[in-house]
Amino acid sequence: MRVLLVDDEPLALRRLSTLFEDIDDTEIVGTAATGREAEAQIGKLRPDLVMLDISMPQKSGLRVASDLPEAERPEIVFVTAFEQYAPDAFEVEAADYLLKPVRFDRLRQAVGRARRRRLLRDAEDRLAALPQTDVPRGADAIWVQVADGQVRLPVDQIEWIEAAKDYVLMHTATRSYIHRISMTALEDYLDPGALMRVHRSTFIRPALVAGVQRLGRGLIALKMRDGAVVQVGPSYVKAVLARLGLAREAE
Repeated sequence: MRVLLVDDEPLALRRLSTLFEDIDDTEIVGTAATGREAEAQIGKLRPDLVMLDISMPQKSGLRVASDLPEAERPEIVFVTAFEQYAPDAFEVEAADYLLKPVRFDRLRQAVGRARRRRLLRDAEDRLAALPQTDVPRGADAIWVQVADGQVRLPVDQIEWIEAAKDYVLMHTATRSYIHRISMTALEDYLDPGALMRVHRSTFIRPALVAGVQRLGRGLIALKMRDGAVVQVGPSYVKAVLARLGLAREAE
């Protein structure tokens, strides 16, 4: 994965660069110190992932991300010292949001999430020729495409699901599977008692939620057992907190 680092603090750039030395299959292809420079480097280098500071001279990281054409937008992980920007970061569909000083475990999780999202985008052309698959209501397994055919994926092994357009990534404890089906169709078939929809593009298994993060403005994110951080949609917050036994906090 080709990575661009963007921050106006030289020490922050050096720290990120050092941390990336221990993350496999990544390559730092460039750096930038201002919003305008970041735009120029993204256009020139075409990175897969941009580690993007939010507060920068000339143009904020949020503006840089929101101004990028969707079809050309790399995966974005925001890095900042301020928690209050989290809701805005997820509005531009960032892969993740890291607070300074960046911890190695959180960076590795963020890169893993960005890598999965990139995989899904890259697979769209290959999967476009496949018909959308129906799943029998209450089915205990889903047949999913793999490189050499199909495998039967038991629903009870699915830990959480994220979507992009007409495709979903179904995450298990050992690997992720790409499947062509809409979230609306999937919701009709999944048992809500086992997999709960928490966002227009996400289902989670409530029993595997390890923590709840407050993002401000009444928004929350869920930390899953595998380390993934999943944003909860505004209209789902109350139901999610109630399901997790935090109903008083939802009031």
